[in-house]
Amino acid sequence: MDFLRPTTWQDALAAKADRPGALPLQGGTDVMVEINFDVRRPEALLDLTGVAELRQWSVADGVCRLGAGVTYTTVIEELGGALPGLAQAARTVGSPQIRNRGTVGGNLGAASPAGDSHPPLLAAGAAVEVESRDRGVRTIPAHAFYLGVKRPALEPDELIRAVRVPVAAGPQYFSKVGTRNAMVIAVCSFALALHPEERRVGTGIGSAAPTPLRALEAEDFLGGELDWDAPLDAGLLRRFGELCAAAAAPIDDVRGTAAYRRHAVAVMARRTLTWAWDDHRGRGAA
Repeated sequence: MDFLRPTTWQDALAAKADRPGALPLQGGTDVMVEINFDVRRPEALLDLTGVAELRQWSVADGVCRLGAGVTYTTVIEELGGALPGLAQAARTVGSPQIRNRGTVGGNLGAASPAGDSHPPLLAAGAAVEVESRDRGVRTIPAHAFYLGVKRPALEPDELIRAVRVPVAAGPQYFSKVGTRNAMVIAVCSFALALHPEERRVGTGIGSAAPTPLRALEAEDFLGGELDWDAPLDAGLLRRFGELCAAAAAPIDDVRGTAAYRRHAVAVMARRTLTWAWDDHRGRGAA
């Protein structure tokens, strides 16, 4: 197996164009596990950790741009105010060592249904910047980025350059169920983002379908029924949970049954909406 280690973005694009079968390595927290267990044996590893610009982030015009190499620790320590949902999810990832190494870009590239960053990115309305040497840059909405189990919408010569996430305009929450309290792969997860100015709610469901997904019918339901100046109606809250559960397409596996996952999604949907609504109403009262 060849090991490629470019130090500039242009060199990285050139390497990927010349060796489409090379597997990008950003944090390596998923890739190295698969290699160690002989699940994957790529022709080459393309180590992107030497590309400094991928570790940069910026905020402009209400959008936070995270380079593909920005770590979970950076999100937690520096972006909790701008991206609270993603920061909450980042805190649930592995151990401190994993959070120091793992990246949002690497999580996107792995495209695992259980990836913790996916639900908050979906709920916030994120978009992924990808680039190839010969065809340039294109932007893929997060909801269109996941094509199947561990299948991102990347062409063989493309690399993830950054992810663009709107700065939070309202409360955001992330909830995760696991088989233990820490250092665990999600049995299922759920993210919610309130967008008060647009009078809408964004959702993201993880580990309860072949891909991370939004609960579109639930979002439309709240968009038509929510009174943004009133307490949360119990019947509306219950229906929202039911619609979120209906959006899921879970399976039975070693971590949980499909029935449990559907139930948990409904519970998490109700809880995150309640927490976010309490915050929203509190901000209005202030």
